Amino acid sequence: MQLLSVNVGLPREVLWRGRTVSTGIFKEPVEGQVMVLSLNLDGDAQADLTVHGGADKAVYAYPVEHYGYWQAELPEMDLPWGMFGENLTIRGLWEDQVYIGDRFRIGTAEIMVTQPRMPCYKLGIKFGRTDIVKRFLESRLTGFYFSVLKEGVLRAGDAIEQLYQADHNVTVTDITRLYAQPMSDRELLRRALEVQALPASWRDYFQQQLEKRGS
Repeated sequence: MQLLSVNVGLPREVLWRGRTVSTGIFKEPVEGQVMVLSLNLDGDAQADLTVHGGADKAVYAYPVEHYGYWQAELPEMDLPWGMFGENLTIRGLWEDQVYIGDRFRIGTAEIMVTQPRMPCYKLGIKFGRTDIVKRFLESRLTGFYFSVLKEGVLRAGDAIEQLYQADHNVTVTDITRLYAQPMSDRELLRRALEVQALPASWRDYFQQQLEKRGS
């Protein structure tokens, strides 16, 4: 498992459908050591803190293996590292194999998987097409967010070391699937409610889905 690229960017204003939008989705690879802070990477920031960023979304990672899928889907597009707004372009960690609550060390920083990335219209801004939001969610190739357990430094080329594997078997992919189809697996839904590493907003949402259906 390896960190291939570290990508950061500050919010910028862009024109989208006749209005000015502030977005931090434009990330560029950087060389050398980068400090991992409790809420983001040094040199990085989010524009709308009501839905982006925060302790449970401090660092966003996207598997390099997915780039091949998207290049086949969108052959006309150039897809440099950071295209999906990820801070870390990584190799060897995938959504269907990573459990919520798994902990890793990269460089001297220690981080924990918290949730999948749910796309918003700003991904459409980055790609210049609105259909990417639906396609991204349907692909289940969402990448995932980390919280920062220990601040530190990392750089492209660092190994990714697993420190702890959660024992509940609820993967990032499971959370995305439950979001798309909450009642597709009630037993999994109930297990997800018990995962303390899953942010409260997710657990509240799943609890509401169960109550709504009288379960």
